[in-house]
Amino acid sequence: MGKVRIDKWLWSVRLFKSRTIATDACKAGRVRIAGEPVKPSYLLTEKEEVMVKKEGFNFEYRALILIEKRVGAPIAVTCYEDITPEEERNKYKSWFLNAAATNERREKGAGRPTKKERREIDKFKDDDDLPEELT
Repeated sequence: MGKVRIDKWLWSVRLFKSRTIATDACKAGRVRIAGEPVKPSYLLTEKEEVMVKKEGFNFEYRALILIEKRVGAPIAVTCYEDITPEEERNKYKSWFLNAAATNERREKGAGRPTKKERREIDKFKDDDDLPEELT
């Protein structure tokens, strides 16, 4: 297999939970190759380096094996090489450890958020909507 769509590859190696989320990330410019944003239909080749902006962190990967079908996690990690810079990896690890302690809670008896409330929460949390000078 010589080439595979970038959105399929990102989903199949488990960097995104669904192909739709991978496609949306490409459309939003969060997936870059050689510093340039790519469309979901971009054909990825082996040894190509992919930069993915996810949850405010910049992850970098090198495609080793091109696959189109989703595989188990132990197999998926053999399909790419994580080349994320050490300082970015440390920043993510410290955020991940502190994220468990943030305790986001709703008032007792408030129930689950409605669809509208969920969208407002997601919009508030999404750092891509912040102006350039705040990021």
